[in-house]
Amino acid sequence: MVLAQLGGSITRALQQMSNATIIDEKVLNECLNEITRALLQSDVQFKLVRDMQTNIKKIVNLEDLAAGHNKRNIIQKAVFNELCRILDAGKPGFTPKKGKPSIVMFVGLQGSGKTTTCTKYAFYHQKKGWKPALVCADTFRAGAFDQLKQNATKAKIPFYGSYTESDPVRIAVDGVERFKKENCDLIIVDTSGRHKQEAALFEEMRQVSEATKPDLVIFVMDGSIGQAAFDQAQAFKQSVAVGAVIVTKMDGHAKGGGALSAVAATKSPIIFIGTGEHMDEFEVFDVKPFVSRLLGMGDWSGLMDKIQEAVPMEKQPELLQKLSEGNFTLRIMFEQFQYMLNLGPIGQVLSKFPGYVPELMPQGHEKETQAKVKRYMTMMDSMTNEELDSTNPKLMNESRIMRIARGCGRPIRDVMEMLEEHKRMAKMWSKMKGIKIPKKGEMSALSRNMNAQQIGKVLPPQMLKQIGGMGGLQNLMKHLGSNKDMMGMFGGAEK
Repeated sequence: MVLAQLGGSITRALQQMSNATIIDEKVLNECLNEITRALLQSDVQFKLVRDMQTNIKKIVNLEDLAAGHNKRNIIQKAVFNELCRILDAGKPGFTPKKGKPSIVMFVGLQGSGKTTTCTKYAFYHQKKGWKPALVCADTFRAGAFDQLKQNATKAKIPFYGSYTESDPVRIAVDGVERFKKENCDLIIVDTSGRHKQEAALFEEMRQVSEATKPDLVIFVMDGSIGQAAFDQAQAFKQSVAVGAVIVTKMDGHAKGGGALSAVAATKSPIIFIGTGEHMDEFEVFDVKPFVSRLLGMGDWSGLMDKIQEAVPMEKQPELLQKLSEGNFTLRIMFEQFQYMLNLGPIGQVLSKFPGYVPELMPQGHEKETQAKVKRYMTMMDSMTNEELDSTNPKLMNESRIMRIARGCGRPIRDVMEMLEEHKRMAKMWSKMKGIKIPKKGEMSALSRNMNAQQIGKVLPPQMLKQIGGMGGLQNLMKHLGSNKDMMGMFGGAEK
């Protein structure tokens, strides 16, 4: 997950406070000092951190709180609200609409990951049903068009550029006109970057902007620069009408929190964050769910959205029916693996579960898990229909296992390991037997029908422990169901 170190430090501070027998001034100060230290290490501006500490102490006045109040919840909610305030810069003034051509211009310094981000932005919207197209108006950097061409071809997105034309304004205008005729509803223009904020860069940006008249200008910024992001975002905002910001390189840098808070201080809305080099390592930045995940409280609505994307609508009633029956065949496991790979990076998905801490998915473990899943799928490709659909564990005898191993070119022990994994997953699946199926058979309604007991059975033990056991989960669900503010706190509020 992004900002894993910062999130881990804040979660531990709140956990230590929750474990204290009596919450007094000393316990509160220790908790706040730990959170302050974590934020300063993440390069968040000192004034913002100091103001946050002061505001929390004003809200959580331990002497004035009556004996019946839950002090832990009040402190946790105050920390949540203050972090939201630091990171919230409002919503962008424009959002693209399907079926109507929208022009989006990308600007930024060289090396911030602008060209890759253009393709990620297009790919994200393509998955949501838009018809995007890319225009390369970067004539300054050698290889810019080749890079965009390569990325766009991989993502199957139409593109336009030129090896001979040196005027970026001409290329931008021609590309936009061409894709308007082709009925593309999201035309993305990639502009030149420079090594520093030069007058020539801003002048070129203004010319391209005047010629193409973009509906939205997105500033792409490197998250590793920390607090310096404030000056950079401000300079671009003054030169061209920046409507939104995308912060990149958030996957492995300690200064990410500083960059996010600095951009928010300029009142430039952050719409996405880049969390890696791959196409799917790109997340929508929504303040409440983001802070909720940062504090280890999960994001149910984001998780359900991910599942909705991965599991086709027509397959959802069938999947829920199988879930309620509790029979878990190897074919179902194969389908689940397919959906799992479609969800994107595993760490990104896990971070949406309440109680998730980055230590549960160590660095490098994610790729290893995805490789293992693909290996299991190859083995299942070597099975017969009878083997895939059987609910009889005794069917898999020695000769069948040897045949499968020969067919997929893997050692027998690997096939045995895969069958053990199936047994483990079948055990977990059987706990969902008898779950109430939503009338329309949609995954999004499933979370409303599940009670704490059912969710508790499928959550990994470490996650359940982080929430505070079954009691903590019941409290969490009670808040989710009854309190709109708290619903927003866990990423489930209306947006």
